[in-house]
Amino acid sequence: MLTGWIIVVGLIASVLAQPGAPAGAPAPATTQPATTPPTPAEPPAPAAAKPDPYVLGFTLKDIDGKDHDLSKHKGKVVLIVNVASQCGLTKPQYKGLQDLYTEYKDKGLVILGFPANNFREQEPGSDQEIKAFCEKNFGVTFPLFAKISVKGKDQHPLFSRLASQPKPIGGDPNWNFTKFLVDREGKVVARFEPQADPMSKEIRGRIEELLPPPPAGVK
Repeated sequence: MLTGWIIVVGLIASVLAQPGAPAGAPAPATTQPATTPPTPAEPPAPAAAKPDPYVLGFTLKDIDGKDHDLSKHKGKVVLIVNVASQCGLTKPQYKGLQDLYTEYKDKGLVILGFPANNFREQEPGSDQEIKAFCEKNFGVTFPLFAKISVKGKDQHPLFSRLASQPKPIGGDPNWNFTKFLVDREGKVVARFEPQADPMSKEIRGRIEELLPPPPAGVK
């Protein structure tokens, strides 16, 4: 009997001798895995700059090679047109533009014609040839400018500014006699496509909306 108790006590002692936390000892703290700090949010992209709608800040050569500062027309309504001498639209457009200018020039309208050879090379002549053609055939008296490019890699900055505007005003001219209407502050406000008759009710109506009111007592 004594031998049995000795065996039991030995077994208990053997169990208690096993490695491990002593009874009642606090459980070891659990180590949390390292966490990567969150990546900072990307700053919002800056808003795209709005295109500048004011287009009278350029100086160009006129048809006689003299500097012509467009800013001198601020305070007037301005119609900017790319023109050509050998286009199917040449005759009706030049006639209509000159008629429009004659009717409204004393009320505050100026038309600026910019010869350009961008469309099927329909303006091949020299500046003086263009001037003589316009005066002889259409009696043009509104300002004409030295020939420039109105689209493509050599586009003049004036027409780059016009093309940069939001639709429906913006975009390169798609043919000769594209027309851009500029208000008295120098801001481009409307576009009329090549086939639009300069003497149409639409164009004349927009111009009349922008012209200064007549002096008191003048109709």
